[in-house]
Amino acid sequence: MILSQIDLIVIALYCIGLIGISYWVSREEAGHEKNSADYFLASKSLPWWAIGASLIAANISAEQIIGMSGSGYALGLGIAAYEWMAAITLLLVGKYFIPVFLKQGIYTMPQFLEQRYDTRVKLTMAIFWIGVYVLVNLTSVLYLGALAMNTITGFSITDCLLFLAIFSVVYSIYGGLKAVAFTDIIQVVLLVFGGLLVSYLALDKIAEGAGSWAGFQTLLIAVPEKFDLILSRDNPHYMSLPGISVLIGGMWVMNFSYWGFNQYITQRALAAKNLAEAQKGIIFGAFLKLLMPLIVVIPGVAAVVLVPDLHRPDEAFPEMMKLVPHGLLGIVFAALIAAIASSLSSMTNSISTIFTLDIYKPLINPDASEGRLVMVGRLIAVGAMTCAVIIAEPLLGNFEQAFQYIQEFTGFFTPGIVVIFTLGIFWKKTTANAALAAAISSAVLSLALKIFWPELPFMDRVSVVFLACIAIAVAISLIEKGEDHDKAVNLKEMNFSTSTSYNVASLAIVLILVGLYATWW
Repeated sequence: MILSQIDLIVIALYCIGLIGISYWVSREEAGHEKNSADYFLASKSLPWWAIGASLIAANISAEQIIGMSGSGYALGLGIAAYEWMAAITLLLVGKYFIPVFLKQGIYTMPQFLEQRYDTRVKLTMAIFWIGVYVLVNLTSVLYLGALAMNTITGFSITDCLLFLAIFSVVYSIYGGLKAVAFTDIIQVVLLVFGGLLVSYLALDKIAEGAGSWAGFQTLLIAVPEKFDLILSRDNPHYMSLPGISVLIGGMWVMNFSYWGFNQYITQRALAAKNLAEAQKGIIFGAFLKLLMPLIVVIPGVAAVVLVPDLHRPDEAFPEMMKLVPHGLLGIVFAALIAAIASSLSSMTNSISTIFTLDIYKPLINPDASEGRLVMVGRLIAVGAMTCAVIIAEPLLGNFEQAFQYIQEFTGFFTPGIVVIFTLGIFWKKTTANAALAAAISSAVLSLALKIFWPELPFMDRVSVVFLACIAIAVAISLIEKGEDHDKAVNLKEMNFSTSTSYNVASLAIVLILVGLYATWW
């Protein structure tokens, strides 16, 4: 174990403090019983700063810190495209999708699908999302987090899995989304501080004490190939990041699915006080996304110089953490726990939200009281976490780059999801059967292309399947009715205008990204 006694004290104080704060912010006024709106949508009272911080805390976890740092070690800064292109995606989601979802007054994404299509579409996607959240998202965050803890503490993977699961459930199960969102402020502060500290120390060591900027310049000279943002076809990692496709291809489909139609992300915006507050939170989150590669990718690139003979890329960030002096190491380790716990609690809350409101209440117990719904939500959260703990190591233990595994697996389904929502919102003729066909075709076509066209990069495969699913959905809709669907969204009632501050901030983000890609094209 590389943690000292002072580190362990810092970590213990963090864990105790976070649990105490979560229960304090979740307390109810005397005589008020927590209902489903309180538990699943934080009483629709989240301010912009909580929304923005919670978006990032839910997103940045072991999956990014460990997995993306490992990908930085293996293929370089190009993997930052997932972070930087997500910033622009957030701007578009805030302008064109969140206004529709808030206007519809939904709690869950499957609920929107029922309003727009029918119950079949809602149930199909509800079951799908629960399965993916448990089998992919929860397990990956748990396993990668446990791997990092194992490297640093020496505790077994099983012990680390149990600690992360129990801690995240204990601090979030009582208060629901409110406990998660408000404590995410602390989590993000720790995450940013800890990540920047690791990056600084790694770069400073490369420069032999001459400072982080000197270390960065040395890194540019030592491994220039790791700073190619657009990979050429002869790059050994082209299959993972296929050239210009990271800017104009399947990356957009992946990002819209994740940032626009993903329950555990959009749930924060759905819980906003109003549309303006949700949009300010999204802008805040977009700026934080620009910062993330400094935290999650640069340490991995630095590890190429400092520890070039790692057994597996996902060991890069834990190795870089060993550079942090005792005392501060406890804070950095707490930041890692914070990132993991916030994502785990977000996912379990979303799983319980979808199951309780989209499956349990309409199908199992339509007359369930508000208290009953909250109790079922808590039980499902515990059950989902228990399942993830059991399957995490057997499922992910043999993958060298877990982040890439996650992206490719979800890429089987994301084209259909994006087609269902975008056509459902912006094309009134889309039918329920067309939506189901797009969802099924996405998985079938993705699998077929992977088997019969294996040399096609998965990101390009996402693009091809997306276009095919659009064609299938449009064809079926025209064959079936050829007229406006009776449940279509009335876009004339939607306000897609944004404030001057939103527009200025959006322009600033775009210009920053243009500068980054122009520098390291």
